[in-house]
Amino acid sequence: MAFALPVWLAVQEELLGHDECCAAPSSLDHFDDDALFQMFHLTRPCIAFITDAVRIRMKNVALKKPALSVDAAVMVALNYYAHGVSSAEVLQRVGPNQADSLAVICTLSEVIAGMADQFISFPLLREAKTNVAAKIRKVCGIPYALGVLAPAHFKIRASPYEKETFRSFVNTLGYTSVVSQIICDSDGNILSVEKCCVGSTFEQEMWDSSFKGKEMEEELHGPYWIIGGKGYHLSKHVLTPVSEPANDGEARFNEAHAKIHNVMRTMLGSMKRRFRCLMQLGFAQECSLDKKANIIKACSVLHNIAKKFSVPPPPVAGKIEPLHPGKQHSVPVPINPEALHARRELIRCHFSIAATRKDPPSKAIMGEDA
Repeated sequence: MAFALPVWLAVQEELLGHDECCAAPSSLDHFDDDALFQMFHLTRPCIAFITDAVRIRMKNVALKKPALSVDAAVMVALNYYAHGVSSAEVLQRVGPNQADSLAVICTLSEVIAGMADQFISFPLLREAKTNVAAKIRKVCGIPYALGVLAPAHFKIRASPYEKETFRSFVNTLGYTSVVSQIICDSDGNILSVEKCCVGSTFEQEMWDSSFKGKEMEEELHGPYWIIGGKGYHLSKHVLTPVSEPANDGEARFNEAHAKIHNVMRTMLGSMKRRFRCLMQLGFAQECSLDKKANIIKACSVLHNIAKKFSVPPPPVAGKIEPLHPGKQHSVPVPINPEALHARRELIRCHFSIAATRKDPPSKAIMGEDA
C-alpha cells in the first residue's frame, strides 16, 4: 500500500467532483451502523468510499436487467462477500431476485477486481521499498525483504464421481480448493495477488509463471528477498527456511522466518472472516476459474481498503486455518549454490552469536557480486 488514506480521498474527490464525492449512497440510509457492519462487515464511510470508487469504474459497464443503481449493486455484492449468500433483507431492500443477484455479483466482482491497479500496490520506488523492508526487519530481524509470499487456498466443492477433475482440486491438506499466489507486507496489506489454479498446483510452478515471480528473478526489483515457505525453492530472491538447522544461528533464523510468515496466516484468517464467501467458493463446474479469480481479487482489494479505514474484522470463530505446508516434489530439487551462500551470509551477519547490527551488509546477501 503505497499511499496514505488522505491521498486516496483526494484522488477520489478529484475524479468524482466535489459534489458527488461526499454524498453517501441513499440505500445505506435505511440501516444503522450496527446493521451495516452485520450485513457487510464494513463501516459506513468505508462502504461509501467503495461505492464511489466503483461508480467511477461502472460508467462504461451495463448491468443486466433489471437495472440497479450502483450503490444498490454494491450492497448486493458486499453482502454476498461478507456471508457467502445474499440475505433476504438486502435483496428485498434493493430489488433483484436471487437469480438476478448472481449476475450482479459476477459483474461487480469483475469491476472491483479491476480496481487492483489502484488499491493493491507492490513497492516500486526506492523509498517505498526501504520502508517495507525496514518494517519487516523490525518485526523479525530479517533484512532486505519486500514481502511475505504464500499460496492462499479457498475451498470449493468438486464431485468425487468425476475422479480426474476431483483429484486436480485436492490440495496438500486433503480438501478441494483453488489456490492463488499472495504477497503481503508486515502489516497484512496485500501487495500482490495473482493466479487462480486448481488446489493441487505446486507453489513453485505458480511463482515461476507469475508476473511478480518473473520480475523478482529477473532483478527488476533490485537486491531484495521475498520470504517464502517450504513449498518454494530457495533462490536469489525467495528466502526459505533452513530445512535442517545445524546451529543456533540457523535455528534463530528459522524462528524469525516463522514469525514473519505467520503474518500471512493472520492476514488470510482476517480476510476469510470478513469475506466468508472465501470459505466456500462454490462448485468446480459452477463457473470458470477466471470468475473465481475475480472474487478472490475483489476481496483482496476490499481487504486493503478496509485496512485503510481501520475497520476491524468480525470476531474469530474457531481456529485460524494454518498456512499450507507446501506441495513437495517427489524428487529432491538441487539448491542454487549462489542463493544458499547468500542465505548463509544473511544468517552469519544477522542471526549468529557474533552478529551485531553494526555489521556492514554483505554484498552476497544483497544479491550483488563481491
